[in-house]
Amino acid sequence: MDTEAQPTERDRSSRPSAAGSERTPDTQGPEDRSRSSLAARLTGRVPGGRITLSALTGLVLLLLLNAFVVQPFQIPSGSMEPGLRIGDRILVDKVAYRFGAGPRRGDVVVFDGTGYFGDADYVKRVVGVGGDHVVCCDEKGRIEVNGEPVDESAFLHPGDSPSAVPFDVVVPQGTLFVLGDHRGDSSDSRDHLGSPGGGMVPVGDVIGRADWIAWPLGHWTRLTRPGAYARVPAPTPAGGAHG
Repeated sequence: MDTEAQPTERDRSSRPSAAGSERTPDTQGPEDRSRSSLAARLTGRVPGGRITLSALTGLVLLLLLNAFVVQPFQIPSGSMEPGLRIGDRILVDKVAYRFGAGPRRGDVVVFDGTGYFGDADYVKRVVGVGGDHVVCCDEKGRIEVNGEPVDESAFLHPGDSPSAVPFDVVVPQGTLFVLGDHRGDSSDSRDHLGSPGGGMVPVGDVIGRADWIAWPLGHWTRLTRPGAYARVPAPTPAGGAHG
């Protein structure tokens, strides 16, 4: 809210005219008057006055929020269906991994693929983190991470198998192995295993974690980490599973 304090007038030359009379204390200091005077001058100089000034302030705050905290992205393809549909607008938390925490298995992340995926931003699900041994597939057709099979049925596109392309990789430290939920319509780590970087996404290129679907309103929902990876053990130093 844009509020402007009105400075209190003081009669600096007057003295109490009778015993017991009191002067009204000035509760507004020089700093408060300075801020109020500045706001009044800005309001008077900006076309549209306080409404325009408030709108400009809101725009600046929105730009700062977009640059440093939360950024919206539009989903351009069906590679993350059924959870994320073409045209959905998602909100990406840009500070989720800036204070010591790293991406976790199951997170949906947006990353800059320049140099190894393509000159664009991509949205995929993290399947393996640094040190993980990721294999497709076991005898039941499931992806294994560190020897633990993962049930992806809660988010995998109906009718898709976990992967039609077999792979057996150890994820280097500081990188991620990512897949789309619509495995039959996703260009992801599987498609770049022979490319520079081996299909892995450097953690430093992750823009943030997708936390919300903000638009359309009928699809508004929070994106939570599925429990499918909860039983996956930590990798051994050699990149295998705990026995």
